[in-house]
Formats: sequence, C-alpha cells, structure tokens
Amino acid sequence: MFTNTPKSYGLVTIVIHWLSAFMVIGLFALGYWMLTLGYYDSWYRLGPWWHKSFGITLLALTVVRLVWKFMNPKPEPLGSRFEQIGARIGHGLIYTLLLVTMISGYLISTADGRGISVFDWFEVPALITGIPQQEDIAGTVHWYTALALVIAAAGHALAALKHHFVNKDSTLTRMLVAKRSYPKNG
Repeated sequence: MFTNTPKSYGLVTIVIHWLSAFMVIGLFALGYWMLTLGYYDSWYRLGPWWHKSFGITLLALTVVRLVWKFMNPKPEPLGSRFEQIGARIGHGLIYTLLLVTMISGYLISTADGRGISVFDWFEVPALITGIPQQEDIAGTVHWYTALALVIAAAGHALAALKHHFVNKDSTLTRMLVAKRSYPKNG
C-alpha cells in the first residue's frame, strides 16, 4: 500500500505527487502576486519569506521524490507507444523545470551572500555568489521556467483527464488511490 506495484502507485508516491502539485500552483500564484506588491505593502517582505520557505521545502520534497522514484518499481505504462514516449518526455520536462526553477530561485535569493531562512527553523547557506548579474539572470530564468512548469503541469493534467475520459484507463485513478497488493494464493 505504501510502495508502488506493477498496477498502482503507492501511498508515498501519491502523497508526494499531490503535495508537489499543490505547492507548484501555490508558489506560482504567490510569486505572480508578489510582482504586484509595492514597497509599503505589508506583504512586501512576508510574501518572499513564505515563497522561499515553501520553495526550499519543495526542493527537498523533489529530491526525496527522485530518490523514491528510483528505489520503487514503476507501474506498467498505459496507452499507446506514442503516449508512453510522450509521458516519459513530459515527466522528464517537468522534473527538469522543477529543478531549474528551484535552483534559479535559490540563486536569486542568495546572490547577496545571505542564506535563506526556512520558516525561521533553519537557514540554507549561500553557497554560490558573485556570479556577474546573478540575481537578474537567475530572476529571468526563474520566471520563464516557472511559467513553463505551470504550462507543462496543465498539459500533464489534461493528459491524465484524456486517459480517464477518452481512453477510459486507470492512469488517473492509480494516482488518486493506493491499492493494496495481495499475495497470490497457491
């Protein structure tokens, strides 16, 4: 029930998937809203604090997700050969965009040599600083990869809905409900 089986994703995979999805959407919405804040707005400092804290949390969750992904079997792919290739490319793109978005966010936040406070519990140190125009370049990369990530995630969601309503297969439902694997009798 907790680990993946050849027919279904396990509970750990499902929880990590949906936590990541909600965090990506929330971080994008917060980041977009932060662009509208004025210097004297009460959220001018608080918004970035939340954004950075959840961004570092998502980075840690993504690392855990990748380790978990390589340690667990993957359910058998569904759909045509073309759909399976598209799914592999799409998933690879989403993971790449996730990592590039979060690394560029880290580079923006640490460009001045200060670490990132994570919910005031601990600080992630500034390890890479002093790159010419680090904050500006990382900011541009962060914006475009975050936008591309949200678009890719929307495409991912549409593909899952297509599998559910058109193909009528279990692609979507096996990411919603962990099924118990019972040993065969005999």
